Amino acid sequence: MVRLILTRLVLSVVLVVIASLAIFFLMSLVPGDPARTILGANATPDLVARLRQQLGLNQPLPVQYGRWFVGLLHGDLGDSVLSGEPVTSLILARVPVTLSLLVLSTLVIGVLGTLIGLGSAVRGGAVGRLLDTVSLVGLALPSYWIAVVLVAVFAVAIRLFPATGYSPLAEDPVQWLLSLVLPVTALSLGGITIVAKQMRDSALDVLGRDYIRVLRASGVRERSIVLKHVLRNAALPSLTVLGITIVAALTGAVFVENVFVLPGLGSLVTQATTSHDLPVVLGVGVFFTLFVIVVNLVIDVLYGVLNPKVRVR
Repeated sequence: MVRLILTRLVLSVVLVVIASLAIFFLMSLVPGDPARTILGANATPDLVARLRQQLGLNQPLPVQYGRWFVGLLHGDLGDSVLSGEPVTSLILARVPVTLSLLVLSTLVIGVLGTLIGLGSAVRGGAVGRLLDTVSLVGLALPSYWIAVVLVAVFAVAIRLFPATGYSPLAEDPVQWLLSLVLPVTALSLGGITIVAKQMRDSALDVLGRDYIRVLRASGVRERSIVLKHVLRNAALPSLTVLGITIVAALTGAVFVENVFVLPGLGSLVTQATTSHDLPVVLGVGVFFTLFVIVVNLVIDVLYGVLNPKVRVR
């Protein structure tokens, strides 16, 4: 198990390098000039050229990336081209919002997806058919469209939850939770149906195995069979799907944060991309990459907890 974790950590360094390289050179293809954005459309070419030289934007792309990567090795993500603020400070100010959204969405997807899928496998019949129908709908509807509908219904028509804004947890836990109900719902609906369907299929496979019949014939209670045997074995493939769903939620979080005007990393990277603020885009990209690495590492550890064979590899 320790060897597996160390291998994942080594591969993580390579992943950060590849991801940052991809972001850097893809951003270089996006039309726009930060110097022109700062100075305005009426700035003279000489003034723009001097600012580009001052910001180091006139250097070759490999030199610019090398300078940024050396700073990364020293824990420095650079400064925002537009505001001049340290990128680390900008990210840390917005991390609580995005992490709140992602952590709550993960809990909702994991818990509800597992319960619905397991209940569908045990009960079957109409519940299973309903789950299949809802799964198709959940996969077809994008999270940003769901977000708009939720705002129209529960924030505008019913006025049950706030339509926009975010209240920090430390200031008002109740308002914090209320401000995240609709965003978390919009981000979680598709993931719940995916995890529930995987859990249902895995649980049905386990329920059809011979040792389950033996346990039932031996008089073991159905509840004990489901919780101790079916859930444990069916959770393994569902964990993989849950991990993929959480990673995919990063993309959805960018759109959801913009719909609900949440001051998170999604809205920050959208603004930075529009203004061609490369250090900010790279900093957020590194954070998202590290988030994916942590999610995969947690999934690997949970695999080891549920499956002893993984621990001895």
